[in-house]
Amino acid sequence: MWDNHQLLKGLANFLLGASLLMLLYAGGFWVTHAPVFPVKKIQIQGQMKRVTPEQLRFIAEHELTGTFFTLDIDKTRAAFGKLPWVRDAQVRRRWPDALEIAVEEHVAQARWGENGLVDSHGDRFDAASDQQLPVFHGPAGAEKDMTAMLARLRQGLKPTGLAPQEIWLSPRRAWQVDLDNGIKLDLGRGDVDLRVERFAQYWKDKLAVLPYHIDYVDMRYPNGFAVRMPDYKAPPAQVKK
Repeated sequence: MWDNHQLLKGLANFLLGASLLMLLYAGGFWVTHAPVFPVKKIQIQGQMKRVTPEQLRFIAEHELTGTFFTLDIDKTRAAFGKLPWVRDAQVRRRWPDALEIAVEEHVAQARWGENGLVDSHGDRFDAASDQQLPVFHGPAGAEKDMTAMLARLRQGLKPTGLAPQEIWLSPRRAWQVDLDNGIKLDLGRGDVDLRVERFAQYWKDKLAVLPYHIDYVDMRYPNGFAVRMPDYKAPPAQVKK
């Protein structure tokens, strides 16, 4: 082998190349891990009403570790996502020393019973709120359906001036709604939108003008509805002579 100049030349080139690769790797490792590339700026974007600067600063000071190159983007995103009102956080590097963090807040639409809130996407989350919000009562996993129903009810009830205060969904998918005037509206399982439309059609001219307190309206009839009026007293029957 020692007399094979071609082989020796190839071996020398291989060793030289390997040495250069090791030097490049070592240099790259030093560049990416050296403390001379710290993250100096954190720029927060997004319309925030619930997330406070103090919360964001706390996350930045206690959760973000590493240099501009080694900072874990997914871990950073998850750290900001721990804040109660943060729905999503997108993180990206901006050369030479900054992080851009776009924060999307939850927009609360309703309360989920006594445990948590539901946002405009139908996602449940845990946070404190003093807002006056409708309340959902339903089986687990029904948050998106109930959020969609809330929007449909608000639209359908517009002509009445009434608003849903509590929405109930049974395991058999039957709907009931407590309105803000104290009436419970029974909508059943099918044709819910048509039943809401029918209620709105007759509310002002037929129901609201009755001289009795209404506490329950059953809309499950094909072409009508039933009304319960606790203070209504039927006139005495006349006896024919």
